[in-house]
Amino acid sequence: MSEPRTQEKKQTPGKSFVDHFRSPDFYSVDDLFTGEHLLVRTAMRDFVKQEITPYVEEWAQQAAFPMHMVKKFGEIGAFGPFIPEEYGGGGLDYISYGLIMQEIERGDSGMRSTASVQGSLVMFPIYEYGSEAQKKKYLPKLASGELLGCFGLTEADYGSNPGGMKSHFRDMGDHYLLNGSKMWISNAPAADIAIVWAKDETGRIHGLILERGMEGFSTPETHGKWSLRASCTGELVFDQVKVPKENLLPEKSGLGAPMSCLDSARYGIAWGAVGAAMDCFESARRYARERIQFDKPIASFQLTQKKLAEMLTEITKAQLLNWKLGKMKNEGKATTAQISMAKRNNVEMALSIAREARQIHGGMGITGDYPIMRHMMNLESVITYEGTHDIHLLILGKEITGISAFV
Repeated sequence: MSEPRTQEKKQTPGKSFVDHFRSPDFYSVDDLFTGEHLLVRTAMRDFVKQEITPYVEEWAQQAAFPMHMVKKFGEIGAFGPFIPEEYGGGGLDYISYGLIMQEIERGDSGMRSTASVQGSLVMFPIYEYGSEAQKKKYLPKLASGELLGCFGLTEADYGSNPGGMKSHFRDMGDHYLLNGSKMWISNAPAADIAIVWAKDETGRIHGLILERGMEGFSTPETHGKWSLRASCTGELVFDQVKVPKENLLPEKSGLGAPMSCLDSARYGIAWGAVGAAMDCFESARRYARERIQFDKPIASFQLTQKKLAEMLTEITKAQLLNWKLGKMKNEGKATTAQISMAKRNNVEMALSIAREARQIHGGMGITGDYPIMRHMMNLESVITYEGTHDIHLLILGKEITGISAFV
């Protein structure tokens, strides 16, 4: 397997940067968490303060993916924490997973995307639908950060309608022959393996594990992004790629297989978006107390207090929504529609808070001295990927009416 290409540039902390983040908890939601949940969150919060927030503004400004973070995420247990320990995972529950995603996205959505793709879109399908040999071969190395993975579903002409995909493979007797392409793939340019979804001769969708170095398999990078600039995005191109038969995920086929992976990822996003919202709120609260206009802090003005009060209200509602969803997820009861509601609500909430926080920061809100503009740009991607804002609305519409708007 060839070495992945890395884009990493110099790593130097911002000017005298100290992360003073304090998490809002107006309804004492912490009382609903177990001691283990709180320990996991504290460990990840400290990790983010040490390894991400001092450097992320520079990574984003340079559009540089910090490849060294892959190993660090592995060491802290951010990759597949819900995967059993026998396969290298943390054996944690889904509330712990959510809290980990919340803390990482508080640092940066692109960093959370790197971790959630690895856990929910690469490790999850291998664990759920892979053979025992595949689990033992890949999961421990993915959990440790020795390998980085990506997930290939979206195509140029098939985003919200993935079932129309054109990528396909043929059975050649001793191997499969794969052709097609995928785009908007997080982690692709640096990934060692890819979980690729393609159709067989009958049109049935299957998952295949591709490894970097397979002839005809390439991962061109997507340049010019204004969003998720600290993560790497690219295409997956398959030109007569010979895939060993043992690389087919054997335990599930059909569109439901990749969609179940997206449920896991969307669940993590619902938690992660709250982290971004918290960071914007806390930055705005601090700035409003320090910024003097008309001889007093702008926090003393009614309109600023209105903004902050509404921010805290929406964050509190999202915290409670996530906690209940996490409980249902742990019990195996969380439905696709329930996950869609949380993803849709929380990302919209976070984006709205980022925009209001930018107003409170005034002109300073567009600079890298504060995290606001970076969060805002990132959330413009988060509100679209893993199911667009409108698609999640229609998933809920179908649940409510029993009538699909897609067909």
